Amino acid sequence: MSLAVPVTAALALTAVPATAHSDAVTLLGRAAISATDYQPGPDSGTALDKTTVNGITPPFTGQPIPGFSAAITASAGDESGRRLLAMPDNGFGAKNNSADFLLRAYYVEPDYRHGDVKIDGFVSFRDPDHKVPFDIVNKNTKDRLLTGADFDIESLQRDAHGNLWIGDEFGPYLIEVDRTGKVLQAPIPLADGTRSPQSPDLKAGETPSLAASNGFEAMAVSTDGKTLYPILEGPKVADTDKTRRVVYEFSIRENKYTGRTWSIDVGAVGQLVADAQVLDGHRIAWLERDNFEGAEAKVKRIHIADLDKADKSGAVKSTTIADLLTIADPRGISSPAREGEFGVGPTFAFPFQSVETILPLHGDTVFVTNDNNFPSNDGRITGKADDIELIEISIPGLR
Repeated sequence: MSLAVPVTAALALTAVPATAHSDAVTLLGRAAISATDYQPGPDSGTALDKTTVNGITPPFTGQPIPGFSAAITASAGDESGRRLLAMPDNGFGAKNNSADFLLRAYYVEPDYRHGDVKIDGFVSFRDPDHKVPFDIVNKNTKDRLLTGADFDIESLQRDAHGNLWIGDEFGPYLIEVDRTGKVLQAPIPLADGTRSPQSPDLKAGETPSLAASNGFEAMAVSTDGKTLYPILEGPKVADTDKTRRVVYEFSIRENKYTGRTWSIDVGAVGQLVADAQVLDGHRIAWLERDNFEGAEAKVKRIHIADLDKADKSGAVKSTTIADLLTIADPRGISSPAREGEFGVGPTFAFPFQSVETILPLHGDTVFVTNDNNFPSNDGRITGKADDIELIEISIPGLR
């Protein structure tokens, strides 16, 4: 089965190469994939309301890319950022409307000089060996391609052997696949019994211990590729502190949760942990966001938490290192503004509702992109479905 389907997506956003040396978080490059750049595959969005939203009416011819919820380097050890493996989530936001959305991760090559992005094939997640123990949409097909009605995939990492690990929100589960996307074992639920309302493991009459869409939006991996740190996006139902987010530890070698946990705090009730990456040792860079876009967005921040500095309860204090709503753009990378465009100019903003991906690259450079919740979000230009923007920024003192 061929898994690499070459496709090219060309966009026209202004970008120039830049290297920043200042104390400010600075924009280094900006490129985009059009919201309506549909990829090969069956028509999708057939279960969506046929209402026109931001100028777009479902269903869609082929497979849209509804933004990216995670990204890793395309090759282990490559910190250049020239080629990435970027993963959308379950498609259209719910089990009941995403059965025709195929779960994939796309190889993308941003060209910040010209502002465009080459999409150079994809990894298709599938279960031909019947490792998933519950019914899936394509259960009676040979390839058993996974869909957005089967899992809500949100985070992605690579282990020391080159296998991929996916964090899911429906379980929440950890899903191990090989580098071609084939599921290698049954999805792994949380050992402490935490389950969302969408969990296939939820028994009749059982009360979910986690709200919907609050599972593993974020998941970091140790620098040696042997340990995962999945993080709950939202609070547990029974937790009286609704700003507390649990960080788990999973041993890839032992294939089980270690029982060790930490907690980090978001700034206010309703704010979310959107992504996480290990910088070195147990220092984790994590992304916090609110649920607003455009001029209403107030919290899109990157923090650092050192798990080695937890208190006796496992709580870890975090330090803010970047505000994605106030990024310096001294070289005019984001200019000139398009009509009605918000957040461009000398101070650049990344004002999307679902900023869900950060990836530290070489030195102080960090890659950031958005989930555009296609076609619902219009944080950049009111009334126009957000494109998928890919940016690189410099965060002085990151390491």
